[in-house]
Amino acid sequence: MKFIKDDFLWGGATAASQVEGAYNEGGKTLTLLEMKPFLPIKNRKAIHFGGQTKEEMLDSIENKQNLHYPKRFGIDFYHRYKEDIALFKEAGMNIYRMSIAWSRIFPNGDDEKPNEAGIDFYRNVFEECKKAGIKVMVTMHHFDTPYEITKKYGGWTNRKVIDLFVKYAKTLFEEFDDVVDFWLPFNEINVAIWSTEVGLGVFESDFKSKNERDQAAYQGLHHQFIAQAKVIELGKKMCKLKTKFGCMVANITTYALDCNPINEIENLKSQQISRWFFYDVVAKGEYPTYIKRYFTENNINIIMENDDEKVLKNNTVDFISFSYYMSATVAVQGKDKASGNVSTGGKNPFLEATEWGWQIDPIGLRVSLNQMWDRYQKPLFISENGIGVLENLDSNNTVKDDYRIDYLGKHFEQINEAIKDGIDVFGYTMWTPIDVVSASTNEMSKRYGMIYVDYDDYHNGTGNRFKKKSFNWFQNFMKTKEF
Repeated sequence: MKFIKDDFLWGGATAASQVEGAYNEGGKTLTLLEMKPFLPIKNRKAIHFGGQTKEEMLDSIENKQNLHYPKRFGIDFYHRYKEDIALFKEAGMNIYRMSIAWSRIFPNGDDEKPNEAGIDFYRNVFEECKKAGIKVMVTMHHFDTPYEITKKYGGWTNRKVIDLFVKYAKTLFEEFDDVVDFWLPFNEINVAIWSTEVGLGVFESDFKSKNERDQAAYQGLHHQFIAQAKVIELGKKMCKLKTKFGCMVANITTYALDCNPINEIENLKSQQISRWFFYDVVAKGEYPTYIKRYFTENNINIIMENDDEKVLKNNTVDFISFSYYMSATVAVQGKDKASGNVSTGGKNPFLEATEWGWQIDPIGLRVSLNQMWDRYQKPLFISENGIGVLENLDSNNTVKDDYRIDYLGKHFEQINEAIKDGIDVFGYTMWTPIDVVSASTNEMSKRYGMIYVDYDDYHNGTGNRFKKKSFNWFQNFMKTKEF
């Protein structure tokens, strides 16, 4: 089968905290993610965000327990980016979605001037991409609020952080407008609700009750909504006309477990609260009526300034990007649960799942694309999609990952079908082109890439890169557009 869109963008996505390493080089400071150790996994199908107390995370600054902190080392992209980008080019990628570490640009969060060493590093990375003929999509905040902002301001629950973030964005526009093609202010912005540490830089153990936590989470989320809108407003003034600004949401497509009306309405409500709310705010520019009812019934009061609603309405996104890994079912009294990248859902008896319990549903991607196109009529970009698997190099220094080839091919087929449906979907970046440290479990052994990185969970190994079978498959796909 041949892919029908010639100008489609194909590539891969990574996050600074999962690839860069060099946590104490070039003036960089720690983020909360780099304060979480690797702990042996007892249950891979559990949700792993969180788990450490504030005290344990603070102890990690000096590593008093002599634990291993994988995100401080990543895959050493900081020193090996030329090698990696050369591999991306060899694979045929024509777009690379990556993130900038805020703490490399403003190590103290509120520095008067940006850190030149950080700016130089990213300039070098972007220039390397341009030499390779690879477009660049940049995420400004990928789960890595600098710890200094947590310590001084309490993270995103403090409205002052909006101004700090806009100043950071202004610096990025000034320095990199000529080499960045697409900007995403926040990665999976809805994660703020599921993990305040990951999404907002706020310690979960600081909250005394669920209501206090929910109030803080939605208030911090509101501040990120306003920050994103202000960044888009600023970018439209500062950047070249062809630069586009998007959102990124963790897309959780669900189905009612059966046709029982009580499960249908439960699924509708679940989709509204866990999914549509976030898209509605950034794409339509307003808080929907259903979330206002939810706030009232759950005693959540969002504090807004006078012009907040106007800022949101006037600065919606140019395009919608989202992650899609799996689908789930919803029922009022569902029995079996399935894991996911940010939350749990019900099991679907028609789907297979990974070792981490993520249900594989390529058709659900086409469903998602149709739903979003019908609802928003904005260009769509799939910014994360992939499969994590336990893998080891074979005697030929490769991995015969036919399961990944099958996974990617079936998802590509559904993108093709969505384009035939008339949907404006313009690009796809797999998670991820190269093995990285897992965001949730801190594992290296949960491997997503078509390039193998020789590190184990404790970073034993050479760090050398090896092409998997999927690398050659993708390379051939980019030449022939046949899958």
